[in-house]
Amino acid sequence: LLRETPLHIGHLRLCVQAAENGAIIMPPVPAFYTLPQTVDDIINHTVGRALARIGIQNDLYFEWLGMGRR
Repeated sequence: LLRETPLHIGHLRLCVQAAENGAIIMPPVPAFYTLPQTVDDIINHTVGRALARIGIQNDLYFEWLGMGRR
């Protein structure tokens, strides 16, 4: 996960190098489309997304499967 913005040019270059070597660049951006009710909801969703991205199944995040499906 990246740190907060703004990102300086050196940081962006390192991100490019990391991505070219297979890293996933994932900023911890709150997903308000999930209609979180608390700060914990936002944190749990972000943590769940990060865990899912590295292959750890969890109940904190549900991958979007399209309109009307969950």
